[in-house]
Amino acid sequence: MPTYVYETIPQQPGEAPERFEVKQSMRDEALKTQPGTERPVRRIISGGLAIPKKMSSSVASPDGDCCPTCH
Repeated sequence: MPTYVYETIPQQPGEAPERFEVKQSMRDEALKTQPGTERPVRRIISGGLAIPKKMSSSVASPDGDCCPTCH
């Protein structure tokens, strides 16, 4: 089951948002309020790790450098 990060939405000037994690099924709707406090929340979307693709042999030079201009 994935873990999602949520952040409370400040209701007062100067109030800091509070982040928390919740394990939810991918089928569950995003939370609208923080469990226990009922403060409004938003789900934080973060990027994953980029996994570089292997360069094709038509792009790489024969000696293994990334390209002919890297010498």
